[in-house]
Amino acid sequence: METKQATRRWRISSDELDFHQQKNCLYQSLPENLGVGHSAIFQIDQDLSYIETRYTPTKDLAVLNRLEYQEPRLVVTLGLKGQSRFAGNSGDELVFNEGYTSITTIRSSIGERQYQAHKPTMQLRFCMNKNWLDRYFGENKSAQLFSNNGMQLLSYRPISPQALFAAQQLLNGNESRTTNRIFMHGQIMSLLAFELGHLGKDNRQNSAGFNQKDAAIAKSARDILFNEFKNPPSVEELSKRVGTNQFKLKKLFHHFFNNTPYGLLLEIRMNNAYQLLESKQCQVAIAADLVGYSHASNFSAAFIKYFGISPKAISKNTKITHNK
Repeated sequence: METKQATRRWRISSDELDFHQQKNCLYQSLPENLGVGHSAIFQIDQDLSYIETRYTPTKDLAVLNRLEYQEPRLVVTLGLKGQSRFAGNSGDELVFNEGYTSITTIRSSIGERQYQAHKPTMQLRFCMNKNWLDRYFGENKSAQLFSNNGMQLLSYRPISPQALFAAQQLLNGNESRTTNRIFMHGQIMSLLAFELGHLGKDNRQNSAGFNQKDAAIAKSARDILFNEFKNPPSVEELSKRVGTNQFKLKKLFHHFFNNTPYGLLLEIRMNNAYQLLESKQCQVAIAADLVGYSHASNFSAAFIKYFGISPKAISKNTKITHNK
């Protein structure tokens, strides 16, 4: 089944992985002797599939893949944890890093997905065909995206905050709810709207003189706000911590996240507060404190302005639902 190469990487064909049907997905798992890992494959509609992959191999591992489609596909990959690498037989190489979204087009591909031993990897992939792109982007734009017959990297950017929230909702989805399929579809469409939006713009505007170092700075600043939203640094402090100045940081936020540092902070606080009120059944004052507001009245005003509904209404509705 597997062979040990001179590179000390263990190789296994994707056809040799355990593959079985679960309630609402196809489930593919690693053999126990190679570590812990699986991919759950959901067919959202006839033109769109969603794949959730979690691997922690005990050996440096390569999963051999041969993909050949009748028509090209667009693949959006969110790296939520760790890193993997795709090495194609024709010399193509793609690296999927934690914190970044990679968007590629592919018609056929023969190669291997490489994973590091004892390094957890979590990735979400969304695969859509030309019909899907025609429907949402139009045939002209779709044709432009698929102008290359081989594998092509269209975009590599930090994951947008909105997509991170949607991904979190997907991973925390309650499989027992009767509307789970609708919920999943809604989160996926929301996520794709944020991650694919820049592809509809002029490519010359997309680049705007920014490079991978700039993307890394934007990602670092985004991560700091995600981790420290209760007691966040000022924009000046944030700029210093990521090695840039306030003017440049604001430009990076506008380009990569279509937001300002303060706007992103507000977004993070409000979305976390909504989740607390909806899922934890906590009081408004407690939610306010947990997301960094000293006064519940200020929090409520910000919440109403952001969502158009009071935090009490969310908390009350959640309690009624749970008490039924």
